[in-house]
Amino acid sequence: MKTQLTLPSACTRICLATLLISAFGHWTTCFGQSDSESPGTQGNGDYTIGPDYEIDRDLTDLGNPKGKLFEFSMKLSDSKIFRGDDKTLDPRKPVRTERKIWVYVPAAYQDGTKAPILVTHDGPSRLELVRNAVDNLTISKDPNRKLPPFITIAVQNGGDDSYGSQRGLEYDTMSDRLARFINNEVLPAVLSHPEIKAAYPNIAFTDNPWGKAVMGCSSGGAAALTMGWFRPDLFRRLITYSGTFVDQQDHDAAEEAEYPLGAWEYHSGKKLIQNSEKKPLRIFTH
Repeated sequence: MKTQLTLPSACTRICLATLLISAFGHWTTCFGQSDSESPGTQGNGDYTIGPDYEIDRDLTDLGNPKGKLFEFSMKLSDSKIFRGDDKTLDPRKPVRTERKIWVYVPAAYQDGTKAPILVTHDGPSRLELVRNAVDNLTISKDPNRKLPPFITIAVQNGGDDSYGSQRGLEYDTMSDRLARFINNEVLPAVLSHPEIKAAYPNIAFTDNPWGKAVMGCSSGGAAALTMGWFRPDLFRRLITYSGTFVDQQDHDAAEEAEYPLGAWEYHSGKKLIQNSEKKPLRIFTH
């Protein structure tokens, strides 16, 4: 059976809503420029396509009740999965000694309920847009735009980029390592953090993988797909915004033997997606 990627149309889906959040955030900075110049018939080599972008009002502060934002750090040396000392790392590329974690609990969340979650890569990224959307749409009167009160966890990468970097190791490696790191180390750290526990003594996350979403841009977008691809038992709603599905996997990685072209294998001659068994995933791309 060949893999099929199904995209639900309802705006109430957590992933579709957050895909729009991610897309709007980038459009604001990338395409909000004037298109008054004419490139002529041949073009002048530097022309920005318009029109100017106007941000959706649901991504702005509408004065609705605010949730609580928490920030803490995790030492890489304490990790059993990404310690920052992997033999494949390039010593010329700096590795963080600590990674920051941001957690946003919306006002609509009721302590003791098992909340759906959204994990975002390259934290904090555009967390302010996610916060505004959650504040506005969890109390929406429109059933087609109402979001569940999901908890957002923005995770900072381990440092630098591309081949030989800690970020590249985390995001561009074709394996379940990142999914295990988030599930086994980051999520428990959130649930046990003293400040969070003081505010929400009975905070809990859903056990249902359909209630666990991942979002990322560029290599973080590829990582979002890879997390669900290798561990659909943990994460099933995946948002990849401008994902770089290329070979940035370190050539010394253990996964190189099975996936020599890294994330290229999703769409290479190997036809990884096409030739795989159908997976229980909802994947949104932009």
